[in-house]
Amino acid sequence: MNPIGIREVAAHAGVSPGTVSNVLNRPEKVAAATRERVQRSVRELGFVRHGSASSLRAGHSRTIGLSVIDIGNPFFTDVAAGVEDMASELGYAVILGNSAGNLAKEERNLLVLSEQRVRGVLITPSGEDPVRLDRIRERGINLVLVDHPAHRPDQCSVAVNDVAGGRLAVAHLLERGARRIAYLSGPSSIRQCQDRLEGARQAVLRAGLDPAVALAELTMPSMNAGCGQQAAEALLASGALPDAVFCANDLLALGLLRGLLQAGVRVPGDMMLIGYDDIDFAAASAVSLSSITQPTYRLGRIATQLLLDECDNPEAHTHQQIMFQPTLVVRESTSAQIATS
Repeated sequence: MNPIGIREVAAHAGVSPGTVSNVLNRPEKVAAATRERVQRSVRELGFVRHGSASSLRAGHSRTIGLSVIDIGNPFFTDVAAGVEDMASELGYAVILGNSAGNLAKEERNLLVLSEQRVRGVLITPSGEDPVRLDRIRERGINLVLVDHPAHRPDQCSVAVNDVAGGRLAVAHLLERGARRIAYLSGPSSIRQCQDRLEGARQAVLRAGLDPAVALAELTMPSMNAGCGQQAAEALLASGALPDAVFCANDLLALGLLRGLLQAGVRVPGDMMLIGYDDIDFAAASAVSLSSITQPTYRLGRIATQLLLDECDNPEAHTHQQIMFQPTLVVRESTSAQIATS
């Protein structure tokens, strides 16, 4: 039995072979009703496109790449969901790469994506070296930064204002009476950690306090719950707990919370705690966690739209640097007012 081809799908759907080709390769150019009719014929006939052949003809595949720094963090899982949903709606598949914050691994992942002739790449870079990213664009692969602002007009990006987020978090702790605040951070090479620290410093200065006295930084090698629990041990060993801790993400905060509760420290009675990202576990923890929320799913969807618009409409495409503003979500972990003398 001969395999089903485009002509058979076209006859079944009552359209031209060119329309079928557009549905398979440029679905956004076909009316929704026609696109659904063709897709229904594809399903009913069991048509399978020859991906490698079409990729060779077009010079690229119907795939895009997504490179993140920690797929174990629910923040990036939500971003990836937005990417995958939008890509699927536009007829693309997504190849995911997890750099784990390792530049060498990120380079290998990007090389593989190039070899796969992906249409474009969405990336949360592991470092601040723009030359690495320029090399991808020199290979003819479009690039959009995700959760990382672009600092050049010819580059698309979708990010959240992390300086504002850090400012929101610490201003809230100060309003609740905290005067000795610790900032629990990940590696200093991660831009988000540095931006959130800058926001924390701004909040302290705006309150008329000295950051050298009111704000201490505790840096961990990773931003996971295990490091958060290690941070709890370090704080307990210091003999003087701060009034509050602002954590660079919720995973650190949840690990810290667990370590404090196991040691008998009351949160928020003895110490307040606020995280960042507002992942699902934040609201469901033993003490619900105050956090700074970000539109993670929208980040993924909009970044994908920008990338594929640049791919499909290079002449008309306008580069955009989209910056969302974070918001504060107050829960139990900062519900107790600290008395000030």
